[in-house]
Amino acid sequence: MNGNTLSISDDAFLREIAKSVQHADAWEVLASQLPVLVIAFLVTLVVTPIFRHIAIKADVVDHPTEARKIHIRSTPYLGGLAVFTGLFVALLVSYPLAEQLPIGYRAMPPWIIIGLLFITATGLLDDVTECDSWIKVAGQLVAAAGLAFSNVGTKVAAGLLNWLGIGQLPPIVIPGIEQEIDVTNLIGGLIIGIFVLGGCNATNLIDGLDGLLSGVVAIMAIGLLVLSLFMIEHIGPHQINILEESLQSPEEAFTGGITLAGARVVLSLALLGAVLGFLPHNFNPATIFLGDCGSLLLGYSSVVIILMLGEAGQTHLVLAGLIIFAIPIIDTILAIVRRRIQGQPMWDPDAHHMHHVFKRRIGSVKGAVLAIYGMGTCFALLGAFLGYFVLAGEIDRKSIYFIFLGMIFIVVLIGARMGIRQRIQRETSS
Repeated sequence: MNGNTLSISDDAFLREIAKSVQHADAWEVLASQLPVLVIAFLVTLVVTPIFRHIAIKADVVDHPTEARKIHIRSTPYLGGLAVFTGLFVALLVSYPLAEQLPIGYRAMPPWIIIGLLFITATGLLDDVTECDSWIKVAGQLVAAAGLAFSNVGTKVAAGLLNWLGIGQLPPIVIPGIEQEIDVTNLIGGLIIGIFVLGGCNATNLIDGLDGLLSGVVAIMAIGLLVLSLFMIEHIGPHQINILEESLQSPEEAFTGGITLAGARVVLSLALLGAVLGFLPHNFNPATIFLGDCGSLLLGYSSVVIILMLGEAGQTHLVLAGLIIFAIPIIDTILAIVRRRIQGQPMWDPDAHHMHHVFKRRIGSVKGAVLAIYGMGTCFALLGAFLGYFVLAGEIDRKSIYFIFLGMIFIVVLIGARMGIRQRIQRETSS
């Protein structure tokens, strides 16, 4: 192997790639990419006061005019731009660092960075102009398309269909133009869109207390990082065969690699560093808020990592990632169910989100935030170690499906109870 020229046969080259990926050392991968964490942290820490000054000058400020808002003083937005800057710089630095990754590891797909740019621009537009909801949805779908172009999440549908016993669906031929459509990939694209829309809006909903979202995302990033490291140590021939089957040529494996294992670690480190750099400015009493720009960005970044977990169709590991992401999911489901029972519009704001309830019961912002941090830590540990036990063969992958579905069922019941109680209170008071 010399430069980009193959000096061995295609089969031998692919075997060399497979051997490198299968015997990669997780701790060596982590150590080689740690500068990403440090750079994301330092850049975000330094630029956040700059963006705070810009927000004040441009009057991009949250004035607490609504009763449901907990903060009592005007606070500038644009914290999301600071987080994006830290993420962006760290991801750019990851490209030269990618040379230290094992052979067969893909560098960060450029389309993911483009998606981060689109999602940040979408949130920024809403922070500055309060744009229509359809513009926000369009921006999120463009960012989702970037994942499909990068082949991130496209195998999740295949894994789900295999688990359901359906298998690969035959292509559909469009009459008249004789164009074939791969139904499995089409379902995969729909799943990517649902994940991006759901994840971005879920993180937006929990961004209601100083330091809550940035701290919760830091915990989730650690959980996703740990799970990603477990996966490096437990990738087997079956997964490698699936990854190699998606290649168009052996040369593609040489120039681009076959696995996103390194990119998962890089994005987890960059996300963790960026939110840790922002948190000192955002923890109670906050001097700057994330705004929609930041909440959408953090949701999108988390979803990208979760979808990367299923690059070889490991849908059960995607569900483990969703368990790590449980806090935003739980708050969103509770909101939908209770509003449905009360006959209220699904997305109307109210003062009954998880953070509002914790704040009222505990009596302080810091106490509520720390309590939710504790919940997030429990879910991060649960998701990461469920993934590990499945990878190590200690439990069946079906266990993750049942635990995830059981968690959703319990949350729906709690949401229904909240909705019924609030409806009764409203009817009694009227």
